[in-house]
Amino acid sequence: MSFNSLGLTKALLKAVDKQGYTSPSPIQQKAIPLILERKDVLASAQTGTGKTAGFTLPMLQILSQGQHLRKRPIRALVLTPTRELAAQVHANVKSYSEFLDIRSTVIFGGVNQRPQVATIRNGVDVLVATPGRLLDLQNQGLLSLSNIEILVLDEADRMLDMGFLRDIKKIISSLPRKRQTLLFSATFSKEIKKLANEFLHHPVLVEATPENTTVDAIEQKVYRVAKDKKTGLIIKLISEGDWKQVLVFTRTKHGANRLCKKMISAGISAAAIHGNKSQGARTKALAGFKNNSIRVLVATDIAARGLDIPLLPHVINFELPNISEDYVHRIGRTGRAGASGEALSLVSADETTYLRDIEKLVGMKIPVDIVEGFEPDPNASTKPIKQGQGGGRNRNNNSRKSSAPKNNSDKSNSSRRPKRNRNRRSN
Repeated sequence: MSFNSLGLTKALLKAVDKQGYTSPSPIQQKAIPLILERKDVLASAQTGTGKTAGFTLPMLQILSQGQHLRKRPIRALVLTPTRELAAQVHANVKSYSEFLDIRSTVIFGGVNQRPQVATIRNGVDVLVATPGRLLDLQNQGLLSLSNIEILVLDEADRMLDMGFLRDIKKIISSLPRKRQTLLFSATFSKEIKKLANEFLHHPVLVEATPENTTVDAIEQKVYRVAKDKKTGLIIKLISEGDWKQVLVFTRTKHGANRLCKKMISAGISAAAIHGNKSQGARTKALAGFKNNSIRVLVATDIAARGLDIPLLPHVINFELPNISEDYVHRIGRTGRAGASGEALSLVSADETTYLRDIEKLVGMKIPVDIVEGFEPDPNASTKPIKQGQGGGRNRNNNSRKSSAPKNNSDKSNSSRRPKRNRNRRSN
């Protein structure tokens, strides 16, 4: 199948061709025709499946064929959970709208709002935003959402994880009731289905791949290791393997900082990316990682969500997530676009339960290896570590009260989080 068969205009086909794409991905094949028919869509799609183009292309076509008002009020709103994902989506919108009379911009917290406000006042058709900054500007009377025709909730499951439900409801309450709503999520959890039932009108269900499946091209392996030997092992693996572009996941921001410093001391160029980092520092770290001046990017789950890193060869779980679906999100950063990838997990005794749950979710026993000199502690407890003891799921992975902007303009830095059952299992 080609993009020509999806009903897209010549201007969009020209933009797609310029980007080097020849055939649509499964999510694009299924979603684009439905969106062009102006249907509400509930789609399950992992990062890296082409989902952004799946909603961006038909959204742009609908807007380009609609009524052009002189002042260009905001007609389409795309909500994303993180700054990095918002920037990535906006980059896609700009690329695909190159040959259309469509204006767009992106807003998020952690940076000065004045340039963002100035662009909006000049008129934009498409606004990509994080919920916190959007609400902040809306509360200041600096933007209006009364002309929205299309609403996109991107990575909706992560927005719920980050505590954005109240913000999402408040934003939607200010939108016209007559609109098209598109909800994209990596999973169809009960919470996502409830959200869809509340805000979507007779949505069409679209699944690009079976829920929570991992990519066949990813080679998964577990290294059993004593907790206090993890740092030494990961440095050995990266150094002896001469690996480049390694994305490492930790549970906490402070854990990411500690590991990053130890890698640098060992002669491995590394940078940490998480919610305590300024937007400038996060952008610089990602740029260095992409151009190979930084070999290792150490990240928390929330900070890494939506990062646009093509052909990433190595993902390492320095610590396993205690929510199984997050493992799928993490390793899905590699093995993309048909390329092979490697996902390694360093597992200590207290993570045994997490590993068992992950294996149940992915439907396979992950091969185990032990490296001489880095053996697991036979006397260590297999009881899962509790939150607040340095290893539990940190609900503030991407946030901390002391670092939140004073105007609370980006709730990805908000300290307000709902309590969540840390023993939640996948259905």
